[in-house]
Amino acid sequence: MRLVKFSHSIFALPFALMGAWLGAGGPPGASTLGLIVVAAVAARTAAMAFNRYVDRDIDASNPRTAGREIPSGQLSPAYAAGLTAVSSAVFVGVAFALNPLAGKLSPAVLSVLLGYSLVKRFSALVHLALGIALGLAPLGAWIAVRGSFEGDLGAILLLFVTVWTWVAGFDLIYSCQDAEFDAARGLHSIPARIGIAGALRVSRALHVLSVAALVGVALVGGLGWVFWAAVGVAALLLAWEQSLVRADDLSRVDVAFFTLNGWVGVALFVGLALDMALLGTAQVA
Repeated sequence: MRLVKFSHSIFALPFALMGAWLGAGGPPGASTLGLIVVAAVAARTAAMAFNRYVDRDIDASNPRTAGREIPSGQLSPAYAAGLTAVSSAVFVGVAFALNPLAGKLSPAVLSVLLGYSLVKRFSALVHLALGIALGLAPLGAWIAVRGSFEGDLGAILLLFVTVWTWVAGFDLIYSCQDAEFDAARGLHSIPARIGIAGALRVSRALHVLSVAALVGVALVGGLGWVFWAAVGVAALLLAWEQSLVRADDLSRVDVAFFTLNGWVGVALFVGLALDMALLGTAQVA
């Protein structure tokens, strides 16, 4: 559980559920919903286990991460590789159980999820790659419910943009902790490339785009005041997150990264579900 930071499933899962609700025009069937949750957790477990496996030598040389499970000897590299393989198989199998299109797309999705871990070896756009990986959660859940690309794609694509920019923005904050290490080791990241102050400015710009995309979701999806209120809460949480970190003070990164970001997804999913239940908005097209 610690190896893959299982509790961090809270970042992607609410957005997967939002994609399912948008795809179904309300709560999907219980069996479909259960399979979506299993697929989302399996996909994230595979991605995190693979990340820990391929980064084991980097983690061992970084004082901040040397205590992680593989560098410290608590778990073996073979264990992480095995967990990656098993979780990947579960994800693909569940995708095929959902519908044929989801199954056919699952290997490509898996390649993005696993491939993210290699990007920092050659590109500073690694943060955007992570955003795309998590942004696939609502898209995948939408397809899991619909079984095709038919229907109005506007709201779900804007939700993808929301997650993409939101994740890239908070990953930039987290990566600021390793700016010096990455630069010295020859690893690529925006903080290593342009410095912490510049990276934080990029993070703020990305989170402004996240809020703008959320406004688009509300407008295009025909959502009501409950979801608009949730958008307001999410915007305030992101503003609070940004206020906690400065170029000369990263002491509150954990609060900004873990606590506040967890609440962003929960607030938005609860807002969407209540809006559709109470106001009957965003009926399936």
